[in-house]
Amino acid sequence: MTAHQKNTELIKTEAKRLGFLSCGISKAEFLEEEAPRLEKWLNNNMNGEMQYMENHFDKRLDPTKLVEGSKSVVSLLLNYYPEEKQVDGTYKISKYAYGQDYHHVIKTKLRQLQEFISEEIGAVDGRAFVDSAPVLDKAWAAKSGLGWIGKHSNLITQKVGSFYFIAELILDLELEYDAPVTDHCGSCTACLDACPTQAIVAPYVVDGSKCISYFTIELKNEIPSGFQGKFDDWMFGCDVCQDVCPWNRFSKPHSEPLFQPNPELLSMTKKDWEEITEDVFRKVFQKSPVKRTKFSGLERNIKFLK
Repeated sequence: MTAHQKNTELIKTEAKRLGFLSCGISKAEFLEEEAPRLEKWLNNNMNGEMQYMENHFDKRLDPTKLVEGSKSVVSLLLNYYPEEKQVDGTYKISKYAYGQDYHHVIKTKLRQLQEFISEEIGAVDGRAFVDSAPVLDKAWAAKSGLGWIGKHSNLITQKVGSFYFIAELILDLELEYDAPVTDHCGSCTACLDACPTQAIVAPYVVDGSKCISYFTIELKNEIPSGFQGKFDDWMFGCDVCQDVCPWNRFSKPHSEPLFQPNPELLSMTKKDWEEITEDVFRKVFQKSPVKRTKFSGLERNIKFLK
């Protein structure tokens, strides 16, 4: 076994021990196929008011500009599919936001993995990323064989579906690289047909400025009245394209205690949400990603749905 193979094996075994669903590794290099795609998406204003998507264009496509001398991108998946869901007929929040903020949960695991690499392999320079830097998570995960990017633009894995977070370690360490897997969407158009706001404008192309997640989380101004009655009761995020995806028949509940929802969240009815106070908001979403929209943002979203 070569040093590259041994180090790769060590990293993947430790990632599994830390609770990651899977780990794939790809060579840190310029994402040639993604460049024209990202440019076209931005030129068509599909980022809406998400101005940050226009920043650091070069860094998004080239990890060596983010981490000098980087050689490998280690992509990791962490399952968040819940065992229990909200009661029927209520205002809905995306399943990823049921528990504690994934940024903190995953960052802790990534730090542990980095410490392990330093102890077992030696002085390795690198950075950890969780959805908060100019890194094209899904592209790297697909490149490292963890799944394929589906028609709804999310990463899909045959055995577990798509309800998971993606994170990366970009390292100046040479490792064994995985090969991409093939696309298994076939002729299925379930996600395109089901999107309440027709945000999936073509297979593999999502107009972010029409997405319910964008309106309920990213948009700071008033939601355009033309979308009234089209939100299917989603008040924070939206899971429709994932819920209808046939591959999510294989989703299994996660085993991460920090992703367990506040029991109150699951039982709240429409009336409860309409009468929610700031104190209840703070209690239910104490460490949740829902805090990002603030109490006023959630109130705005609920009023728009009423």
